[in-house]
Amino acid sequence: MDVDTRLVRSFLAVAEEGNLTRAAERLYVSQPALTKQIRSLETQLGVRLFTRSRAGMALTEAGQALRERAPGLLAACDQVLRETKSAARVAARVLRVGFLASAANEATQDIVAAFGRLRPGWRVEMLQAAWSDPSAGLADGEVDAALLRLPFPGQEALRHEVLLEEPRWVALPSSHPLAARAEIAFADLWDEPFVAAPQETGEWRDYWLAAGERDGRPPRVGATTDQPDAWLQAIANGYGVALAPASSARYYARPGVTYRPVTGVSPTRVGIAWPPAADTDPVVQDFVRCCREACASM
Repeated sequence: MDVDTRLVRSFLAVAEEGNLTRAAERLYVSQPALTKQIRSLETQLGVRLFTRSRAGMALTEAGQALRERAPGLLAACDQVLRETKSAARVAARVLRVGFLASAANEATQDIVAAFGRLRPGWRVEMLQAAWSDPSAGLADGEVDAALLRLPFPGQEALRHEVLLEEPRWVALPSSHPLAARAEIAFADLWDEPFVAAPQETGEWRDYWLAAGERDGRPPRVGATTDQPDAWLQAIANGYGVALAPASSARYYARPGVTYRPVTGVSPTRVGIAWPPAADTDPVVQDFVRCCREACASM
């Protein structure tokens, strides 16, 4: 019998959370999609894994047995895949680095150049992730390291260092009355509709809505996007405003979109992240060192 390890990971998330909604947020998937995955796994195994009730998802005896074995099974699979990908990477001399939006801003080119000097013959392959994957490919093992925005869901399971910090500004339609101001208080944006990341990104979405900095007022969502182009278009079309790093004014300038500084909201941080298994990987650690030194000199 062939069982997709993705289904086992989904099962384990539900088993640990005891709740479909929380597990779906943790996995960055919709609740109906997660329900379908659990049913698919139960069908493949020919057993019931959960007893569903209003109180949540309780494990059956079969489910408990799988829960006890699943972490070891997944760890073994992950180790085999890491070793396989690492061997391929070393053979090709390619370091895969995930990133979101503008990566480490102007320092990105300096980081890549410094790594090239430190590791002659190696190439950095930069892989841009959608906002629906705030770990930029690290959570799925698709990249060796990632330049991303902190905080992000699942960061407690990864190594990470803060490289730089910058204010959060607001992007809004150029025709918006507030666009005429030189600076905008965040409280003046509380009742505005916002362009948000997908709901399944959970705390990542909440962070960019500044949900915890609204004095208890829930944010209004006017549109949902997971790519910069769609995000800019939604703002230009007047569907909402959005918090963004100050550097977005340089990297994502667009007719119809105006960026303004915002007071009363915390700054954003750019970090370098890598899996714990890469603590002893000299190539990944050389890249981390280049990140650290390039950003320290800014």
